[in-house]
Amino acid sequence: MRYRPIRRNSEFGRVYARGKSYVNQALVLYVLKTRSKRTRVGLTATKKIGHAVQRNRARRVMKAAIDEHLDYNIGGYDLVFVARGMTPRLKSWQLSAIVAKLFAQAGLPDKAKRPDAPPPATVPPARRAKPEPKA
Repeated sequence: MRYRPIRRNSEFGRVYARGKSYVNQALVLYVLKTRSKRTRVGLTATKKIGHAVQRNRARRVMKAAIDEHLDYNIGGYDLVFVARGMTPRLKSWQLSAIVAKLFAQAGLPDKAKRPDAPPPATVPPARRAKPEPKA
């Protein structure tokens, strides 16, 4: 992990109350600028998402998508990602595109947009080429 986790309920509450939110169909991002030099990230999935398996999958997919975009040296931010109903049904490459849009809306630097960035680990599957008919 490149960031410190947000663990306490009071810390989540502070980000919800003071932070700015950016909403998408699959994800909600709360951003709060802090005085510290490190970025902290919290991932949440409520019981509205489903049972434990669905909530764990939502957090796992969010973590994979965030790792592609969150750079280590962006300064002091508290970021909270909240899963929504469709999050556990998405693949990590689909959620990665959503995270990129939310980072752009929030004005956060995106590691994947840098010219020297490595190719993403999760890419959409290539469309299958149809076989040509035999003559």
